[in-house]
Amino acid sequence: MTRDAVHGRAVVAREYGLPAVAGVEGATRRIKDGQRIRVNGTEGFVELLPSP
Repeated sequence: MTRDAVHGRAVVAREYGLPAVAGVEGATRRIKDGQRIRVNGTEGFVELLPSP
């Protein structure tokens, strides 16, 4: 996804008052299929959770 596309989605989320996280460096490399994560759109972070 291009930087412009990420920015556009972030603008839409802001305009609708939706918490969002965009442009997380290295997210697609660090988050594995099926891994549990916690997304905090209000504070703007993604947390990798331990396996149950």
